[in-house]
Amino acid sequence: MIKGKDIIVMGIQAWDIEIGSNCKNIATEFAKHNRVLYVNPPMDRVSRYRERHTEKIKKRIRIQKGQQDDLVQLADNFWNLYPKTQTESINFIKNKFLFDSLNKVNAKRFCTDVDDALKRLDFNEYIIFNDSSMFLGQYIKEFLKPSFYVYYMRDYLTKNPYWKKNGVRLEPKLIEHADCVVNNSTLYTEYGQQFTEHSYMVGQGCDTSLFNDAIREIKVPAELKAISKPIIGYVGFLSSRRLSIEILIHIAKSRPEWSIVLVGPEDEKFGASELHKISNVHFLGSRDASELPNYIKGFDVAINPQLINDATMGNYPRKIDEYLAMGKPTVASATKAMEYFEEYTYLGKTPEEYVQLIEKALAENTPELEAKRKQFGLSHSWENNVNEIYNCILKVKRQSA
Repeated sequence: MIKGKDIIVMGIQAWDIEIGSNCKNIATEFAKHNRVLYVNPPMDRVSRYRERHTEKIKKRIRIQKGQQDDLVQLADNFWNLYPKTQTESINFIKNKFLFDSLNKVNAKRFCTDVDDALKRLDFNEYIIFNDSSMFLGQYIKEFLKPSFYVYYMRDYLTKNPYWKKNGVRLEPKLIEHADCVVNNSTLYTEYGQQFTEHSYMVGQGCDTSLFNDAIREIKVPAELKAISKPIIGYVGFLSSRRLSIEILIHIAKSRPEWSIVLVGPEDEKFGASELHKISNVHFLGSRDASELPNYIKGFDVAINPQLINDATMGNYPRKIDEYLAMGKPTVASATKAMEYFEEYTYLGKTPEEYVQLIEKALAENTPELEAKRKQFGLSHSWENNVNEIYNCILKVKRQSA
């Protein structure tokens, strides 16, 4: 446990992002026992132009002009900084020397804003926790001089075209430069270990209280009760970039006596897919996050039919913790990240394996197995996740003392 320290959290997601964020959850947990400044990424020139009609950009322009405060207090020990700096959009530049030079200029401007906020808050001897900001993050240690610098990897960003262009070259340098690297996947941990001995797996957290039916009443929705069992269910965004439509079609056609229930918004490919023509597939649409435990409770088997590729191989799927926290038999794709869950889940790769594993999950489920899954899933709270991060920081400090 680390208490009574000053911690700066920065990365690639702003506090006012519309979706859930590991970084925000971690920062909130940090702030329970420390003073925390959450720094939004700066507005860049291209985003200012392309998104100029959005409230997000309008707000940042008001802040830049001094019409609105750049430093917002979120709680007693918790602040959010909107940098006034506008950075140049430079990722199109092919010349490595020119990119690095301009990147350093961007970083210096950004760090000047951060340093000004630190002086106003009287932050001293601070820890910096950098969530995946591999470009500006190159120079954070040089310009802000933290007492300890942590780099956090939770996604294989260098497989994304935007980050790949310069990230393949720059991220290893940042990893070498950081005091330690913490990761939510064994794949990322092994990647980091190529460049530093201080690359550690810390797992991930979720809001376990939301999925704990021992402390709150969770009721199966009426619309789910009306669907015939067994119910094979999925909750989350139905993205054709992440999920296998082929696997879902095969499951539904192979076992017409099963009900395939999909809870969440869908992209265009899902919307136009053959799944909508199969009578035992039920699309229930988007639901508020607070309602998801009710749907999961009604599943007989929960699934996560991810595509297996470079983009998904290392992703820690938070929904697996949610499924397991409710004791559900869970069938998922055998990615590298899922090795962490292999004792508690059924892992397959092909459509045929999915059908076989779902049959096995249905046949051998017991109250004892459910209890075992619940214990494992509920152990992955944000509090426990952050304690793992603290342990890594303290371990490296002891070794370097």
